[in-house]
Amino acid sequence: MSETDGRGSTSGATIRLENLTKRYPGNPNPSVDDVSMDIKAGETVVFVGPSGCGKSTTLKMINRLIEPTSGRIRIGDEDVTDMDPVKLRRKIGYAIQSSGLFPHMTVAENIALVPKMTGWSKAKVKDRVEEMLDLVGLDPREFHGRYPRQLSGGQQQRVGVARALAADPPVLLMDEPFGAVDPITRDHLQDELIRLQHELHKTIVFVTHDFDEAIKLGDRIAVLRERSHIAQFDTPEAILTNPTDDFVSGFVGAGAALKRLNLTRVRDVEIADFPTVSVDDPLQRIFNALRGGAGNELLMLDRRGRPYKWLRRGDLMRAKGSLARAGQLVHDTVTRDATLHDALEAVLTDSGGRVAVTGRRGEYIGVVDMETLMNSVHEMLEADRLAAAEHRHDLEELRHHRTEQELEGGADSP
Repeated sequence: MSETDGRGSTSGATIRLENLTKRYPGNPNPSVDDVSMDIKAGETVVFVGPSGCGKSTTLKMINRLIEPTSGRIRIGDEDVTDMDPVKLRRKIGYAIQSSGLFPHMTVAENIALVPKMTGWSKAKVKDRVEEMLDLVGLDPREFHGRYPRQLSGGQQQRVGVARALAADPPVLLMDEPFGAVDPITRDHLQDELIRLQHELHKTIVFVTHDFDEAIKLGDRIAVLRERSHIAQFDTPEAILTNPTDDFVSGFVGAGAALKRLNLTRVRDVEIADFPTVSVDDPLQRIFNALRGGAGNELLMLDRRGRPYKWLRRGDLMRAKGSLARAGQLVHDTVTRDATLHDALEAVLTDSGGRVAVTGRRGEYIGVVDMETLMNSVHEMLEADRLAAAEHRHDLEELRHHRTEQELEGGADSP
């Protein structure tokens, strides 16, 4: 069903849907009608479409939470359409909105569920739980014994992803997994998924109604009409620059050039250094750093090296030398896997015109500022302008060539 990567973990498997159809009794029209699709091993494919178009139904047929009325499902070289559905689901990770964690089980027990069912040894399960928590950026010592009610929405979703990946499945199905959290947490969870996919190379099928999320996450996007008919199945770049029809254009919406900010990551632009101090530094050292720096601002880090406060020269004076009242708390950060769209939003909501970039545990890496982002926007708009001009030139040449052919044809006629 899958291959093993160099580290010994299971990488993705191909998925082939062949004429997949779902009919419900009493409904004259199928909910999903004759869908065929090939998904490559290790790629992230996003289903996006209007509410009720059948995208979640199609997803759930892959692990047979919903049984197809007709058609076949192949994962790797195996036809799983008639396989025992319980065995099948143990080989496919599944993450849903609001995490779906069992409230009476601890975080560790939730993550250990499928590995235990598949007969892993206690020692292997214990190691895997710790590995999974670390993988999704949660400290195993801190979160191992907690219950879901003791976690934030974002932490619950991270545990949900850890549980889905615990038995090392080649395929991960995700049904609007980040739809119930606030926008900032959602951005960070999306970044986390991108980072995980860089490491794990699973085959991910992801359902969303949010086209911006689809652009950010998908290697390819399937834009679905009603009954899961495929309007366009292509890369985000191709859909943004060349939508097949008005239905797809409606999903792209206005500002396609700016939406392309979702295709470029923070790691693709210059991350600048910024003067930093620690909360444990003596007050005099902080004063000296502010006085001696080229700018009039520095970033204070907490004891774990995470961005904590922006400090300006005047802040310490106005707060009469007390760090407790000085500075502005850091409300938003981005990771290297965040998109330039995320970074631009963060910069625009911050009076200082910059945003701190952090690692997987929230540790400080550097800063991205407005000038860097605006340069990237101008480069994209210029590229779009040149592409449009080239397209117009090609059309003009084509029309000119056809006119010449028609004239020649007219001259040859009797």
